Amino acid sequence: MPVSGFPELLPAQRAVELIVLDRLRRVFELHGFASLETPAAESLDQLLRKGEIDKEVYVLRRLHADDVDSDSGLGLHYDLTVPFARFVLEHAGHLEFPFRRYQIQKVWRGERPQEGRYREFTQADIDVVARDDLPFHHDVEIAQVMAEALGALDFLPPLRLQVNNRRLIEGFYRGVGAPDPGAVMRVIDKLDKVPAEAVAVQLVDDAALDERQAGLCLQLAEITSDDSSFVARVRELGVEHELLDRGLDELAAVLDGCSAIDRSRVAVSADLRIARGLDYYTGTVFETRMTGFESLGSICSGGRYDSLASDGRTTYPGVGISLGVTRLLMPLFQRGALTATRPVPSAVLVALPDEDSRPRSNTIAQALRARNIAAEVAVSAQKYGKQIRYAQRRGIPYVWFPGVADGDGDNVRDIRSGEQAEADVASWTPPHGDLTPQVITKEDNAQNS
Repeated sequence: MPVSGFPELLPAQRAVELIVLDRLRRVFELHGFASLETPAAESLDQLLRKGEIDKEVYVLRRLHADDVDSDSGLGLHYDLTVPFARFVLEHAGHLEFPFRRYQIQKVWRGERPQEGRYREFTQADIDVVARDDLPFHHDVEIAQVMAEALGALDFLPPLRLQVNNRRLIEGFYRGVGAPDPGAVMRVIDKLDKVPAEAVAVQLVDDAALDERQAGLCLQLAEITSDDSSFVARVRELGVEHELLDRGLDELAAVLDGCSAIDRSRVAVSADLRIARGLDYYTGTVFETRMTGFESLGSICSGGRYDSLASDGRTTYPGVGISLGVTRLLMPLFQRGALTATRPVPSAVLVALPDEDSRPRSNTIAQALRARNIAAEVAVSAQKYGKQIRYAQRRGIPYVWFPGVADGDGDNVRDIRSGEQAEADVASWTPPHGDLTPQVITKEDNAQNS
């Protein structure tokens, strides 16, 4: 049995995951983001410098370490942002700013396993970081790129990218007279898990608001919009503050910048309850939810941080967003909602007429591979019926039959339909959908059955 919280995938599920990662990487690279990989381990000083999840860090220690060297001072990274900040500081002299990076790696967190939360999982991050000043248009770009990347995963349930702005909500809270806007943010951030009535009580008890102030803050949190019409609704609440003005302008720019995105796959909306509890977010913030799986919470989140890293002389602001690939896929796998058309990459099984024919069958398979058609040779020279059944069990759609006698041509059979025809190894190509494994949904399976 696999260790709890450490997902283990079947071959067809792994094929789906690889398709997801390939599509994400393709979109990120089309937008000019460079690939980056950092070590799995970081110094504990680096990992704990923000102090948010110190109880969840896995510490590295040798099994037979003695008391002197039992503490390596290293831990496994629990996200990709902390290692990225360290990377920027250490390599700033070799980077061209603004630096655009994507990073797809496993991370580890020592938290209680449950649906959507794992001890080992894969994240896919994109960030833009600059030196001293990062123009706001990169906030819009990050939203556009991740929405496009998620839209490329067209086999997923519909997704909603929810956007807010920390300047907007902080300015509003200051405008209503909140003594501690940060405390208000932390309470409002509980709205997805706590009833509004209980949040109202906490706003009075924990954030020192009166009932009128608490009511205004809850009215703000109720505002959602798929376009910039939210601005007028906020203005109707009658609160004024210069930080609020800036936040409204920035959030409207993000919504307007995403207006051309295909909303049938990924809806982009303003949601003024989104706060993101982490204090280092300073502007735009993102959360993403999957239709039918809202109980998972956000599967893709991030935002603007005006102090990603600093060496005391130079500050490096950034904006980024992180997709929990494992968090996204595992619930779908567990419900049988996604699988692959086949668990193996092979599109063709080259049959063996007899054992003496193995060199020729190997030559045919290699010729197919040279043309980027994945092929394997039958294990043994059994009767053709058994070789076909072997291909069926493997999910391989085509069987190639070498000509036996001189002058005989080769034949290839689609074992799903039974259709068979002569084929030339130098020119034959399967349909595009059969060339590599494809993702199929539960609905696709139902229609084909």
